[in-house]
Amino acid sequence: MIDSNHWLLTLACPDRPGIVNGVTGAILAAQGNITELQQFTSTDSGQFFMRVQVQSGFDRSIFEEAVLPLAKELDAEWTIDYVGRRRRTLVLVSKEGHVLNDLLFRARSGYLPVNIPLIIGNHPDLGELASFYSVPFEHHVVTPETKADVEKRILNAVAEHDIELVVLARYMQILSPELCQALEGKAINIHHSFLPGFKGANPYRQAHERGVKLIGATAHFVTSALDEGPIIEQNVRRVDHTMDVPQLIAIGQEQETHTLTEAVKLFAEHRVLLDGQRTVVFR
Repeated sequence: MIDSNHWLLTLACPDRPGIVNGVTGAILAAQGNITELQQFTSTDSGQFFMRVQVQSGFDRSIFEEAVLPLAKELDAEWTIDYVGRRRRTLVLVSKEGHVLNDLLFRARSGYLPVNIPLIIGNHPDLGELASFYSVPFEHHVVTPETKADVEKRILNAVAEHDIELVVLARYMQILSPELCQALEGKAINIHHSFLPGFKGANPYRQAHERGVKLIGATAHFVTSALDEGPIIEQNVRRVDHTMDVPQLIAIGQEQETHTLTEAVKLFAEHRVLLDGQRTVVFR
């Protein structure tokens, strides 16, 4: 639920003394009350990160006026938003519906603060599921000849719906470097990650044949380096030799579902900040 008197500030800048004092002082000057504050300094990059929630009676312009001079002085990247505002989200899918179903259910239930105005699939299989949740669905066949046109449609949809987040919910297509660049920092993918990492077809069968002891999933930002973007969330579950391939698939899908949903929630709540190839995640 959106509280128009409850604000959220994120800030990232080069580390230096006095940042926390400056931010809290600006909030105090605007007569705001801090309800949550998290901060982190990266010794690797020398960057400072902060997420603050502020309860107040002032409007956005007053908060911005209080923060702007300090942000300029710090050379900071910063955002201000309402706590609980639903982030506009485009979902890309193929045939597997377990991840999409969870996203749609949790968005409807209120657990995920996202609004999904459109789902785009390169197969028609999940159109019925989208219809069940009353979300428009578009089917576009992706071939070497149509790939550029489909990616253009994705970018047009981002612009049309003022999309803030693109979720690849088991979308089994490799995005072009150009699309990856256009969606930098606002596209999340889910990847089945094992130890070792199995590539190609039938990864769960490969895992069974190799006798893996852990099955996991990784949610990460999309980059042109396939499955190597900054990691947002990871989960694993222990398995053993008594489990057959269908059991491994079921466990893997459970991990994928939970991991992607949690990553989307963290992003939507402005809890994920980029630090180069790493992420800072405030929980």
